[in-house]
Amino acid sequence: MTKSTKNYIIVIVIMIAIFSIYNYVVYTSESYSISVSLSPKAIKGQQLWQENSCWACHQIYGLGGYLGPDLTNIVSNKDKGPAFIRAFLNTGVKTMPKFNFSETEIDAIVEYLSSIDKTGYFPNFNAQIDPSGWVKIEYKDEK
Repeated sequence: MTKSTKNYIIVIVIMIAIFSIYNYVVYTSESYSISVSLSPKAIKGQQLWQENSCWACHQIYGLGGYLGPDLTNIVSNKDKGPAFIRAFLNTGVKTMPKFNFSETEIDAIVEYLSSIDKTGYFPNFNAQIDPSGWVKIEYKDEK
């Protein structure tokens, strides 16, 4: 083994060690852990959301499909709200399929979207990147 090969291996080992320490510090830090607890009704709504692949077309916080609108703040939107959600779930429109949800299931989906709406804003124009790499965002319950 040549001296340059040994140096190369030492540098790689040091980089892996630094990476491991950094990840340990970042991912074991509780400074940014926010506990979001869902009610049993909201959990049922989340299950329905996943079972019916709503995320394939819709987004939450910009993550998901692009066929339908982002639904992060649909409940608090003054032009939309819970009645708007209820109207579209079983009637369908354009590319939105017509579902046959019961009133209990509709209530659960609305509760799930209400829980999401309470967590924050999207898009969040007041987000800041912390030196640790975490993104500090503005939450609705911090005001």
